[in-house]
Amino acid sequence: MSIHPASIDARVEVDTIAGRVRGAWRGEPGTPGASAAFLGIPFAEAPVGDLRFAAPVPKAPWEGVRDALEFGATAQRGDPGVTLIPEPSVPGDSTLNVNVFTPRPEGTAASVPPGDGSTGSTAAGLPVLVWIHGGGYFAGSPASLWYDGARFNRDGVVTVSISYRLGFDGFGWIADAPSNRGVRDWLLALEWVQQNIAAFGGDPSRVTIAGQSAGGGAVLTLLGMEAAQHLFHGVYAISGALADVSPDRSEAFGRGLAAAAGVEPTRGGFSTLPEERILELQKKATELGPDSLASMLTEGLPLGPAIDGDLLPRSTRESIRAGVGADKPLVLGATDDEFTMAFAEAERKLRWIPKSVVLRKLGLSKSAMKPYLAANADIARKGTARIAGRYLTDMMFRTSVVGLVGLRGDAPEHAPTWVYRFSWPSGRFGFAEHCLDVPFFFDCLDSIAIEPLAGPNPSQTLADEVHGGAVAFIERGDPGWPRYTDAARATRVYDDPSSVVSDGYASVASLLAPA
Repeated sequence: MSIHPASIDARVEVDTIAGRVRGAWRGEPGTPGASAAFLGIPFAEAPVGDLRFAAPVPKAPWEGVRDALEFGATAQRGDPGVTLIPEPSVPGDSTLNVNVFTPRPEGTAASVPPGDGSTGSTAAGLPVLVWIHGGGYFAGSPASLWYDGARFNRDGVVTVSISYRLGFDGFGWIADAPSNRGVRDWLLALEWVQQNIAAFGGDPSRVTIAGQSAGGGAVLTLLGMEAAQHLFHGVYAISGALADVSPDRSEAFGRGLAAAAGVEPTRGGFSTLPEERILELQKKATELGPDSLASMLTEGLPLGPAIDGDLLPRSTRESIRAGVGADKPLVLGATDDEFTMAFAEAERKLRWIPKSVVLRKLGLSKSAMKPYLAANADIARKGTARIAGRYLTDMMFRTSVVGLVGLRGDAPEHAPTWVYRFSWPSGRFGFAEHCLDVPFFFDCLDSIAIEPLAGPNPSQTLADEVHGGAVAFIERGDPGWPRYTDAARATRVYDDPSSVVSDGYASVASLLAPA
C-alpha cells in the first residue's frame, strides 16, 4: 500500500539520524489541512538471521535518499482472521519501522498556516502522538488507513505509528534469548522518536503514547516501566488489555512450543523452524474454545509482555501502585460491550439457558451473582447472551479501568487521571463493541470499512468530541472534562449526546477484589 502524491513536485525530504528519507505531501503544501506522510522508515535492522529472537538493533546509516512512500513490512503475516480494524499485512523482512504524518516537515514551517483547531507553527515544535496498534499481541499492523494521522495533523499534532514483533517472535520465552523482544521494539521506536521527531516538526518533550486493546495494554505497560519514563509525557489508553504474563507461565509456554516442534527451547532450536511453522504451533497452542473462556479470564493471555525480572521486574499493577508513572497524565477507558460479539452467534441457543448458569460457567462467583445482576439489570433484561458479553467485557477491560485508577491514586502531587466510557451503540450491532471507538479517535469516519463496524450513519458530532478531547490532551494535558478523583469519580460517557456522570463504572463494583 502506498501514498499517491499528485506529482513529483509533491515529494518532500527530511534528514533522520540514519539518513535522508523522501515522503509525499497530501494536499497542496502551505494550505490548511495539508500534511506529509513518510511511510516505512526503519528504526531497527530487520530481525532475521542472527538478529532473529535478538534485541532490536538500531538501523545502520544509509547513503542517498530512501523512499518512504509505501508502508513497510509488517510482523503480521497473511490474514489473521481476527481484526475488526482494516490492518493489512505487508510481506518483507524489515518489519521494524515507523510511519510519520506531519503538517510541518523540515524546511516548511514558515509556509504552513494553522488548520482547523490548530495553534499553528511554533518554534518549539508541535506535540506528538505515538500510536501502538492492537491485535492481542499476536496480530495487527500499523499499515491501516484508520491510523493515518491526517486529521491529527490538521489539528496541529505530529503523528507516528510504530510496528513491533508479534506473538512468539516478540514475546515468547526462549532460554538464551532476550525477554520481551516486542517491548524492546517499543522502546527503540520511542528512542527513534526522541532522536528524530524534531526534524519532522515535532517536539520530543511533548510526546503522548496511545494505543487500543493490546496497544492500550502496551502504553499502560510502558507507563509502569521505569526504563521507559524518559520517552513520553502522557498516556491515552483505549480498551487497554494488560498481559503481565507470569514467569512460570511464560516459560511453560515456551517449553511447550519447543516440545511440540521437537526442538530445544533455545535460540538455536527455534531458529531451525521456519516462521510459518512457529505461527502454526502458536495458533494451535493459543486456540480458545467455549470451555476455555473462563480460564482465559483468570489466567489472561499466554503471549504478551511478561514479568521477567529485567524490563518488567513486577506486574504493571504493582508498578503503578508503587508510583511508577505517577507524574504522567493519563486518560483511560473502554467501550461498554467490548466482547459481547463473542456470544452473538449463540444468542438464540443461550436464550434458553438461565443467566446464572452461563455466568457461573464463565467464573462469576455465587456470592457476586445477585449484586452483579442487580447492577446490570438493564443488560440482563436483554437476554443471556448480552449479560454474558457484558461480564466478559467487564472482566477483561472495565474492571481494569477502575482497578488501575484506584492503584494510581489521586494525591495532589500526582499527575491527573481522566476516565471515560464509550457507550454509543453501533448502527450495525446495537452496542458499543471492541474497536468501535478507534475511527472516532482518529476522526476518520470517511475511511474504508467503517460501516461493517459502525453502521451506515456514525455520528460525526461524537467523532468531533472524541477526537477533540484527544487533541486537547495531547496539546495541553487536559481532555476537557473533570479529572477522576476517588470522591467524585467523574466519568466522560461518549454517546450522542455525551455527558459526564459520577461513578460511570459502578456496575463492576461487585467484581472488584478488595484493595
